[in-house]
Amino acid sequence: MPEYRAVRKQHSLIEICKNPQLAAEVTITAAEILGVDAAIIFADLLLPLEVMGLPFHFSAGEGPIIDRPLRTSDDIHRLRTDSAGDLDYVAEAVRLVARHFGPKLPVIGFCGAPFTLASYMIEGGGSRHYVSTKTLMYSNPHAWNELLSKLVSVTSVYATAQVRAGADVIQVFDSWVGCLSVEDYRQYVLPRTTELIKSLKTSGAPVIYFGTDTATLLSSMKETGADVIGLDWRIPLDEGWQGLGNAGAVQGNLDPVTLFADWKQVKAAARRILDQAGGRPGHIFNLGHGILPETPVENVKALAEYVQEQTTKAAVNSR
Repeated sequence: MPEYRAVRKQHSLIEICKNPQLAAEVTITAAEILGVDAAIIFADLLLPLEVMGLPFHFSAGEGPIIDRPLRTSDDIHRLRTDSAGDLDYVAEAVRLVARHFGPKLPVIGFCGAPFTLASYMIEGGGSRHYVSTKTLMYSNPHAWNELLSKLVSVTSVYATAQVRAGADVIQVFDSWVGCLSVEDYRQYVLPRTTELIKSLKTSGAPVIYFGTDTATLLSSMKETGADVIGLDWRIPLDEGWQGLGNAGAVQGNLDPVTLFADWKQVKAAARRILDQAGGRPGHIFNLGHGILPETPVENVKALAEYVQEQTTKAAVNSR
């Protein structure tokens, strides 16, 4: 968005995250211009790493870089869990956004899931095969469990503070968990992720749990107790929902790249997803992953308007 690019000319991503006024401004601007039904707070998934004693920075064209990746049990043992309060700048941004919108628009807070944060910490950034992550997971289960437990400790405090500041829902992003087999997910990830989500639910806010490439993991992900399961675009929405026993809510699942097509194509893809949802309660229309930087803004605005119109029309017709 031009408005966001203007802010980025003056401030780095991390500077925006750490300045509640700027983070709130970016959040509010996007929600109002795009006409969406909720505002997701502007923050970065990796912010908790810094307060745990693991610095990171962003490299142009490469994404986040962890300066000293975790490699040993001692590295994990040294991670701190007593400074989650240092992330209160995110809660303050939530407070400002919630105050701005009041009851008109809900605010979504978020945090990273244990596996995804751990993979960044171990790999030193993004990865295709997660060799170092899986090697530690398989070869040293004790250290792996200690790492995930520490992440749960920090992220639960961090995300709960967002709820106390006014977030109406928390989304837990497990962006990279799709690299795991069902067996590995259940053994090495499910217990700690369940612990995190149960902790977050004590705040009273609903929890959305989202991952990519997770068609085979959906029923296991549902066992975490999350209120909403995010679906990526690799599985039809109705199939994904059926895989969850048609229980609970789902979020998704337009391929973000579809938004680069002409409006006719975007509209057809959105219509297909709405048809798959079948008007059942509990579908949050969304993309199947994050929006891409060069996405045509007008297509996003038109998509939000179209989905709102269609769902309103369907609700009226069903009365």
